[in-house]
Amino acid sequence: MENLPLGRLPMWPGTTTKAVGQALRNPKVLSGGGVFERVNEIAEADPDAVAVVDGARVMTYRQLSERVRRLRLVLRGRGCRPGDLVGVAGPRSAELIAAFLAIESLGAAYLPVDPGWPAGQLADMARTARPRCVLVIGDSPPPPTPVVRPPAADAPMSPAEPARRAPADEPRYVIHTSGSTGRPKGVVVAQSGLLNHLWSMVHELELGPSDSVAFTAAPSYVISIWQMLAALLVGGRVVVIPEGDAVFGRRLVTALSRGGVTVAELVPTAIGWLAEEHRRRPETAQLPSLRCLVSTGEKLSPGLAARVLRDRRGIRLVNAYGATECADDVTLHRVTPADCAAERLPIGVPLPNVALYLLVLEDGAWRAAEPGEPGELWVGGAGVACGYHGEPELTRGAFFVDEFDPDSPTGRLYRTGDFAVFSENRVYCLGRADRQVKVAGVRIELDEVEAAVAAVPGVAGCAVVVQGEDGDVHLHAYYGAEPSVPPERVRGAVELRLPKAMVPRHWTRLDSLPLNSSGKVDYRGVGGRTGAIDQRETV
Repeated sequence: MENLPLGRLPMWPGTTTKAVGQALRNPKVLSGGGVFERVNEIAEADPDAVAVVDGARVMTYRQLSERVRRLRLVLRGRGCRPGDLVGVAGPRSAELIAAFLAIESLGAAYLPVDPGWPAGQLADMARTARPRCVLVIGDSPPPPTPVVRPPAADAPMSPAEPARRAPADEPRYVIHTSGSTGRPKGVVVAQSGLLNHLWSMVHELELGPSDSVAFTAAPSYVISIWQMLAALLVGGRVVVIPEGDAVFGRRLVTALSRGGVTVAELVPTAIGWLAEEHRRRPETAQLPSLRCLVSTGEKLSPGLAARVLRDRRGIRLVNAYGATECADDVTLHRVTPADCAAERLPIGVPLPNVALYLLVLEDGAWRAAEPGEPGELWVGGAGVACGYHGEPELTRGAFFVDEFDPDSPTGRLYRTGDFAVFSENRVYCLGRADRQVKVAGVRIELDEVEAAVAAVPGVAGCAVVVQGEDGDVHLHAYYGAEPSVPPERVRGAVELRLPKAMVPRHWTRLDSLPLNSSGKVDYRGVGGRTGAIDQRETV
C-alpha cells in the first residue's frame, strides 16, 4: 500500500501542549507476535481447548489452526502476498475468523466486505481498494472482483511454517467507515495498532482461558476485530452470535445465555434491550455467566448505566470511547454507582501506548485547552491508523504529524471531531459539533435530549432528529418501547426534566430502533424522509 501524507498542525507560537491522558509505555505489546502465532502455541499446548462456538459448530484450537492452513494454501495459490489487500465477504462465523488469521499469516491486510452494501458501493470498493481477491463465504453475493471460495473441510493444508514476525507498520486490516460525503473511507490500521488494542483489552478486561467473548458486531464494523480475536490470545473462546439474534432483545438474551458468554460489547441501544428484557422477564434474563459488559459506539447515559448496575449485581460495566481511525477503543472507564449521579459519564483513561490531547482552535491556530475548558479531542500513539486507503487529501485533513511526542509509536495524531473536557482528572466526551443545533434561536445538544428520553422507564433507546424547513424547524423523537409505553407518557416525563425549548414537538414509538451495519442507531432510516417504519405510534 502507498504511504499516505500527513497534515501539519498550525500551533500558537510558544504553545506547550501536554497530554490530558498519557498511558504508560509498553513496548512489549507493540513487538509481540501475531494472533495466528498465539493460536498455534495454544493448539500445541492444549489442542482440544474450544476456540470458537458457531451455533452447532464447535472448533478447537487444533481445528482452527488446521482450517487456517487450508485457507492459507488457497489464498497463496491466488498470489496473495505481504502488502496485498484480501477481501472477505460473509456473515460473522468461525470461517470468517479463520480467514482473518490466514490473511494475517500471509502478511496481507484483511478487508471485510459487507454483502449488504449497495452495488454501487461494492463497485466503488473494488475500484479504490483493488483487493487481490475476495474470499466469499456461504451464500454471500460475489462482489465485482476476483472471487475465491473456501476449500473443503478435508482439503490439503499448507505445511507448518516458522512464525512470521510482521513489521509494526505493516497494514493489517482496512475497515470502511462512513463520512460526511456519504462515500465510505477505508481506514488502514497497522500491525502495531491491532496488537496494542487486542492486548489492552485482554489486560483491561482481565480476559483468561475461562472467558467466552461474544462476537456480535457486523464484520464491517471495527469492534468485530477484537471480538473475534482477543480471546484467542489467552486460550478463551469466541461465541458467534447469529445475525438475527443480535438485533432483537429477547433473542439476544437467549443467545448470550446459551453461549455462556462472560464478556460482551454492545451499543447502548442493545444494552437498553437487555435492561428492558430484565424488567419484563427478570427470571429468564439474568445472564448469570455475564461478568463484563462494555458499552461502545454511542453515548451511554447515566440512567441506563444505573439500571444495569442495579439489575446485574457485581457486573463490570465499562464505558468505552474510540474510533475506527484509532484501531477502535482508545479509553475505557469502569462505571460505578457514584458516576451515575452525574449528568454524563467519564470516558476513562487511555489504553497503553495511547495519548489524548485537548486543543482549541483560535484565530486559525491551535492551543492547549485550559483545565475545565472544552476542546477538540485528538489522539496520538500506537492506535492511530495510517490514514484512508487511496485518499491522500482526506488523510491529510484528519491525520497529522505528532509534534507533541517525539517518542510516539506512530508519529501520528488523529483529529476525532469530538469535543471533550478535562475535569477533576477525568475526560468527559461532550459529543460532536454537528450534534448541536439551534431551534427557535435556542442552542440544543441533541445528546442531552436523547439522554432524557432514554431515562424514562420502559424506553429502550432514542433517536432525536431535526425536521422542518427555515421558519419551522423542530425536533422529532423516535424511541423504542412496548405499546404499553405510549408517546404521551414519554413526552410528559421528559417535560418534567427538560426546558420547554428542548422538548421535541413530535414523538414516534417504534418496536425497536433501526440500526445500521455498524450496530449504531440509523438516523437516516429512523425518520419519515427515508420511508415509513411499521409498528409506529406518533403524536
